[in-house]
Amino acid sequence: MSLRLLLVRHGLSSFNVERRIQGRDDLSKLTNEGEAQARRTGEALQEVPIDAVYSSPLQRAAATTAGLLAAKGGDLQPVLDEGLLEVDLEPWSGLTADERAARDPEAYSAWRLHPETLELTRKDGSRYRPVPELMEQARHFLTRLLEKHPVDGNETVLVVGHNAILRCLILVLLGEPERGFRRLQIDNASLSVFNLTPKADGHQVQIECLNNTSHLGQALPAKGKGARLILVRHGETHWNREGRFQGQIDIPLNQNGHAQAEAARAFLADVSLQRAYSSSMSRPRQTAEGILRSHPGVPLTVTRGLVEIGHGLWEGKLEAEIQAEWGALLEEWKRTPETVQMPEGETIQNVWDRSVNTWSTIADSLEPEETALVVAHDAVNKTILCQLLGLSPGDIWAVKQGNGGVTVVDMPVDPGQPAVVTCLNLTSHLGGVLDRTAAGAL
Repeated sequence: MSLRLLLVRHGLSSFNVERRIQGRDDLSKLTNEGEAQARRTGEALQEVPIDAVYSSPLQRAAATTAGLLAAKGGDLQPVLDEGLLEVDLEPWSGLTADERAARDPEAYSAWRLHPETLELTRKDGSRYRPVPELMEQARHFLTRLLEKHPVDGNETVLVVGHNAILRCLILVLLGEPERGFRRLQIDNASLSVFNLTPKADGHQVQIECLNNTSHLGQALPAKGKGARLILVRHGETHWNREGRFQGQIDIPLNQNGHAQAEAARAFLADVSLQRAYSSSMSRPRQTAEGILRSHPGVPLTVTRGLVEIGHGLWEGKLEAEIQAEWGALLEEWKRTPETVQMPEGETIQNVWDRSVNTWSTIADSLEPEETALVVAHDAVNKTILCQLLGLSPGDIWAVKQGNGGVTVVDMPVDPGQPAVVTCLNLTSHLGGVLDRTAAGAL
């Protein structure tokens, strides 16, 4: 039993096109392209049952919700909720980015580099901090949402809002990681999926996907000025399908795994790649080689720094077999993975140290104009993504990595800024907007 949240940003608006600050003023309207994006999002969700819909009352979001629901079909009626209003940037509303930078350069720099610290002055003379204020709004909205839709209710709830409020909702779901606001990207009409499941002390949150725009006819969001890394989990193996712990036993792809690699190849065929890296194990190397068939001449470097977690004595076993012999340790692994030493194997901290170090070495070697493919494993990818999101080794269950799933990370151009997780675990090239890959075992 779980609660699934579908988070959608409004479609392209008139102020988006003009690069004007919108905030919570209601002057900006959907463009024709924004209306088309709403329809495409609704079409992508046609086969997904939805139990309730909440939308910001601002017209660009409300119009997106209406267009989405009309394209999806059915008789759902949205609740217009002020808890989904966009960030309050009253002194800047209507200004272009250039006008804002020229008029208030110090505040503009704070917004760009350290948005949590930004202070503005309202027309009534009061000082306020927009992002902390919006975080409190997000906390309150989620508290009310979970009262109406408990995590054990097996419901799917659609939430349509804006860039900043959706970022804040995501950060609250993830436990408010430090400097998290600039670690995320939320594009117009993008879809993010979060799963909430009950646990003893509350609920577990899992990012199923983040900032998916593939239903809009674009494989990946546009690359910025810095280097880009495309992180992929290897395709399926027979042991993934059976739910066996494979770890460092070198199991190759099965037939479906090769098909997933081919789907990833087609999905990334038009992406410019300059470099490629893989774990030295067969399943990620075969996946990388499949993807690179559309990129002849791109060299593939294999490294042991990206090999899967060593499960030790658990490798090759089904969960039921592990439960029978190491029941208490298995439950601890599910509840607090950072505390577990695998029998004759590794800890998640061991994996974190070598995978994050390898990832950082690769990222630091790239020129700003370059894009690199990195293919690895479930635990390896999860530790890398937790580090990028500002999470800890104990948070690996917060990140889903489907076989053949694609994640994009854009490196910062400003010194000291975090990398941006531009999109996470895209699996639409494998069929549908929800991740239907084998659960496997970790």
